[in-house]
Amino acid sequence: MLGALALAALSCGQRKSDGPVYLDKTKNIEERVEDALSRMTTEEKVALLHAQSKFSSAGVPRLGIPEVWCTDGPHGIRPEVLWDEWDQAGWTNDSCTAFPALSCLAATWDREMSLRYGRAIGEEARYRKKDVLLGPGVNICRTPLNGRNFEYMGEDPYLAGQMVVPYVKGVQENNVAACVKHFAVNNQEVRRTGTSSNVDDRTLYEIYLPAFKAAVEEGGAWAIMGSYNLYNGQFNCHNKKLLCDILKGEWGYDGVVISDWGGARNDDEAVTNGLDMEYGTWTNGLSGGASDGYNSYHLARPYLQRLADGRADIQTLDDKARRVLRLIFRTNMAAETKYGRFTCPEHYQTARDIAAAGTVLLKNEDGVLPMDVPAGGRILVVGENAVKKMVVGGGSSNLKTRYEITPLEALQEAFAGKAEVIWERGYVGDTGTSYNRVDTGQDLSESRDAATLIADAVAAARGADYILFIGGLNKSNNQDNEGTDRLALELPYGQRDVIEALAPLNPHFAVVNISGSPVSMPWADKVPAIVQGWYGGTESGHALVDVLTGVVNPSGKLPFTLPCNLSDGPLKTERQYPGVRDEGNPYYQEYYDEGVFVGYRWYDSQEIPVQFAFGHGLSYTSFSLDEMKVSGRNYSVKVTNTGDRAGAEVVQFYIAPAPCAVARPAKELKGFEKVYLKPGESRTVTFQAKDADLAYFDAEQHKWVAEKGVYQVLAGTASDDIRTGAELKLNKTVVL
Repeated sequence: MLGALALAALSCGQRKSDGPVYLDKTKNIEERVEDALSRMTTEEKVALLHAQSKFSSAGVPRLGIPEVWCTDGPHGIRPEVLWDEWDQAGWTNDSCTAFPALSCLAATWDREMSLRYGRAIGEEARYRKKDVLLGPGVNICRTPLNGRNFEYMGEDPYLAGQMVVPYVKGVQENNVAACVKHFAVNNQEVRRTGTSSNVDDRTLYEIYLPAFKAAVEEGGAWAIMGSYNLYNGQFNCHNKKLLCDILKGEWGYDGVVISDWGGARNDDEAVTNGLDMEYGTWTNGLSGGASDGYNSYHLARPYLQRLADGRADIQTLDDKARRVLRLIFRTNMAAETKYGRFTCPEHYQTARDIAAAGTVLLKNEDGVLPMDVPAGGRILVVGENAVKKMVVGGGSSNLKTRYEITPLEALQEAFAGKAEVIWERGYVGDTGTSYNRVDTGQDLSESRDAATLIADAVAAARGADYILFIGGLNKSNNQDNEGTDRLALELPYGQRDVIEALAPLNPHFAVVNISGSPVSMPWADKVPAIVQGWYGGTESGHALVDVLTGVVNPSGKLPFTLPCNLSDGPLKTERQYPGVRDEGNPYYQEYYDEGVFVGYRWYDSQEIPVQFAFGHGLSYTSFSLDEMKVSGRNYSVKVTNTGDRAGAEVVQFYIAPAPCAVARPAKELKGFEKVYLKPGESRTVTFQAKDADLAYFDAEQHKWVAEKGVYQVLAGTASDDIRTGAELKLNKTVVL
């Protein structure tokens, strides 16, 4: 119903009409946008563009147009915070379902799982009356030290692009905008607001833009978040090339560009360079201020002043306002009302299924896994991550949940009445249990020193039938955490010493690494079984134990490379990472000198051995791939489950380039399909090779070019496990 103020405004003759079209949900969105825009004052248009609180921006009360409410994601709906502060507001009904970190989702290599994830988290956002979910993230894992790798989808642009599209669609089915972040070339947390990522066009288009492009063009994302860093010398929340030329120009994006909180830095550029909605870390957008400081945002009073004195034009303002109105009519005022669901059994099951599907079996000598423990046996669990709750902390992904199942709890539940499960700490990592006044309620204090902790674990191992070490990283500073990068690739807190002390004691020994980013494993040859776990959310412990006990056959694949040493990687100099200070420049400069050779593209091309390759992941069953068959541009492989358990394999298709005018990686992922098979069952997987799959980005022509020559289409189960292949001959150069 149209409010009294809106009716009064109409009666004052602002616009003759039979009625406000913008309230008529039978009209198409563009008609509604234009009608609403025509009724608004300049001040009302500007008010749409900037925050009024920590997570909301104003609507148009006079016209009955509601506020826009954002919530942090992308792993769950953040607890309600105070109007101007990060600390939680003390609600008792905002404990959400925590879903697995996006690095785990990427490790499923399963588009259907991504769609389930998006639908479930979208339902939770809609139930909480949120219009914009600030996620997912698709920045590339350029360095394993990046503190936010756990929030992203790995090192490969094709994999990230394929996984982000279903997520976006699932979220937006619920009238909630997915806000894909952080656009773009935002690949480190150290000095994140004061470093320019200097990237050539070929590298930008081939590595760092494809996942965003897929989210926009295939996923139909309604919101994009700019990043804190600069790109080639200009801040990304108002970077003309990224936002105006590429996003809104080349890609035809019709959604909103939202600043990261406090990411807008310049009045003129905020107005002219593609930013649509400005939010802030503090009430003046950057450092602090009174609650009326929102009026001092770049897209607030300074914008009105520019409009008044002619430094800004009404056409640009109208474009921004249209985009915000379009967002509102797609979400809060959408044609079909959605109500969502919150913390329901279906969401818990989705979280558990995804966490299990993303768990990666890295090594399994002598069938150590799944766990085979005799009746009345004894299981020793060692490691802080067996008991530490992980949903609290890490930055903007900090969550408050009704419960979180730890691995130790799940093991005790699974073996209740069958075997004794005991725990030894082994090492002390992070004893903190709270973040922004969200607390796990745990007591992780410890009085024993490192030597005593190891000695106690070794003593407890005597007589154990099975030993599990559950360690890894956590979400404290300089680990998987927003705002800081890691300091080393190895496991922290002396965990190597604990693992090497336990390894000789029992052949039934498995190491579970819980992290959101790559770690080195110099102890890998000393242990028979290794599992890559993740921050699995509410059902993390259940999901992990489902895999360890064989209830779920592992099918996860690494979304990034696990190198042997940090020095093996492509970032060799300080100018590459974390950046250098050029004389006379106020910002650090980071140069992407490695170009397109990121992750497996680097290791393959340089023939550098790695601990575990991109795409690697084992199963409790076995699979065979028959010789590739070719029909035109269709390349088919029959995959068969040759073992005695039902399971899933990911058939991965790579393209090896023909000799070319530019240096290209040895091969690049261009297709994949996850196949679920019963014992003895077969299925044929087909990859259709397109010209675009053969192309590189020619910066001089600003076009994609597939040079004539003989390419190789390769199929395998990991980037280092290619089973079969065939030629693809391109008879003439194609410019796309």
